[in-house]
Parts: sequence; structure tokens; C-alpha cells
Amino acid sequence: MKINKPLLILCIAIPLLVGVVSALLSGGGMEVFASVNKPPLAPPAWLFPVAWTILYTLMGISTYLILTSEASAEAIQEAMNIYTLQLLVNFLWPTFFFNFKWYLFAFFWLVLLWLLVLLMFWKFKDISKLAALLNIPYLLWLTFAGYLNFSIWLLNRSVL
Repeated sequence: MKINKPLLILCIAIPLLVGVVSALLSGGGMEVFASVNKPPLAPPAWLFPVAWTILYTLMGISTYLILTSEASAEAIQEAMNIYTLQLLVNFLWPTFFFNFKWYLFAFFWLVLLWLLVLLMFWKFKDISKLAALLNIPYLLWLTFAGYLNFSIWLLNRSVL
């Protein structure tokens, strides 16, 4: 299989760009994170951009595998619709959490994101097992993020 390098780069660049714009719009997100009461297992702030860069890269590679598969145009379109929707939900979460400090709402938004990524996993799996597997770290990270988000809400309810 010959790799279409421009398409691969585009597929990786799109989620990375979504992440960068979302981070810029959420402004001082790490200052907010530093200022709240955090649960055990809360990672250091520097880990978040590293983790998200890896996750967005894997997401981009997985979409490339979907787009270059030999699946039907209908199956590819359905998978990409779910991908696009989860990316939009992903884009908005930092605004709810960091800008508005709607910690409980952000948690439920994260549950929606988790469900969309799970659906995306199953749609991708029907087309490319590898594309689906590349999103397992994303699901695991979102599970951990859910723990952090809900715990931050619990630990900071009286402060808000």
C-alpha cells in the first residue's frame, strides 16, 4: 500500500489544529487547573499537551486509514460523520471546563464525548481494525479525564 503523504499529513494536522485552537480559546486553562483542588492521581500540567498531541496524532492516522480503505463510500462517510461530531464535542469541552468552570456540565459533556468515541471505535472497526485500535488510548484517556473532571467538581463544589 502506497502512502498518500499529503493526505496523511492533512489527517494528522486537522485534529492537532482543533486541539491548538481549543487550547488557545480556553486561555489560561493550566492556571485554572493549578488553582483547583485536585484528586489523587492528578498528573502534572505538562502532561496534558503531551498526551493530547499523541492522541490527536493517533486520531489523525486512524482517519487516514479509514479514508484510504476499500470500504464503501457510505461506510466511510458514516464513520467520518461520527469522527467529525466527536471532534467538535472534544473542541468545546475545554471552554466549558476552563473558561466557564462548569465542572459538572463539562463532566456530562465528557461522557457524551466518551460515548461518541466509543461509537467511532465501532464504526472504524467495521472498516479497519487498526484504525479502531489506534483510538483505544483516546478512550482510556477520556476515562481518566472523566475521573479528574468529576473529582474536581466534587472537591471544588463549595469553592464555586
